[in-house]
Amino acid sequence: MILALFVTGFALASNAQESEKKKTVIELPQWVKNIKFSGYGMVQYQVQNPDEKTENSFNLRLMRLILDGKISDFAWRVQLQGSSNAGPGNPTVMLVDLFAEWQKYDFFRVKVGQFKRAFTFENPTHPITQGWYAYANVINALSGFGDRSGEKSSGGRDIGVQIQGDFLKNAAGRNLLHYQIGVYNGEGINQKDLDNRKDIIGGIWFMPIKGVRIGAFGWVGSRGNMTWLDENGNECKGSISKNRYCLSAEYDKDEYTFRAEYIHSQGWGATGVNSRTVDFSKGDKADGFYAFGIVPVIKSKLHAKARYNLYRPTKEWGTSKTMYEIGLNYFITKNIQINAEYAFVNDRMLTKHNYNFADIQFDVRF
Repeated sequence: MILALFVTGFALASNAQESEKKKTVIELPQWVKNIKFSGYGMVQYQVQNPDEKTENSFNLRLMRLILDGKISDFAWRVQLQGSSNAGPGNPTVMLVDLFAEWQKYDFFRVKVGQFKRAFTFENPTHPITQGWYAYANVINALSGFGDRSGEKSSGGRDIGVQIQGDFLKNAAGRNLLHYQIGVYNGEGINQKDLDNRKDIIGGIWFMPIKGVRIGAFGWVGSRGNMTWLDENGNECKGSISKNRYCLSAEYDKDEYTFRAEYIHSQGWGATGVNSRTVDFSKGDKADGFYAFGIVPVIKSKLHAKARYNLYRPTKEWGTSKTMYEIGLNYFITKNIQINAEYAFVNDRMLTKHNYNFADIQFDVRF
């Protein structure tokens, strides 16, 4: 009996070894190994008292999930944003980024899909590392966020093709010049071109020393399917122009960040965000300027900041909104931080021009 059990056990063990030998090891392709999953969330609390009416609210500013990868010489990204644009209790998921970029050469890279427009230094900055409660007012109005032209909030993005590159290396091997130029629909994210006229946006900047950028940008384009009433009260349809330029300067090194940008826009505005009705009362020019500094108080732990934030929706001082902001950014860990700021606001469009504004944000990335 014992002998029979021994023989049976030996046979089973031999069969198991043979089966083990026959097992095939599946090797994942390199492009699958290159896929990186990440994301972040931003929760904020704001309080302000415009026209002496106190308002306060918690808000889910952003939640995004990101897939990055690389296949041969192509880098790609897919980014989704969760929001409640349809109203409380009606969450929606929106495609934010979907692009691939050929990156074989530093001096000539080609990007195709939906991505950030090639306009301003601040637009492509990550919402968390940007360091403030929001992008500067002029960036929001004239760089494709809640755009002056009535375009819905697009996070500075559009659909198109862009080429960019870095060249003119110095003795240390660091490139001194960068250029980028793109052709876009001109309607923002997830939108077809409605007038068959493409937006052309380009920029170039000089990097004389490490951490310094000095640049200029230009934008020629339009937004289609706009409506307005003529002098006889008849409804008209057509396109409005978007002719813009930006002058930029930045120093960003060793946790010290200083940046300033001026943007000028020519072209009629709309009645509001996500609107296709022209508002001629706003005039056909707008501009704005911001300048800020963020400096370390305790390296990698606590930063102090101050910003001057001006936007003139009609390029007249009587319509200007200026925010004088100060605050602190505290890093609990590398990926968890708390941002706090106070602003004294002068808004000349309000009955009482001056009011107070405060914002606290809790940001997490993974």
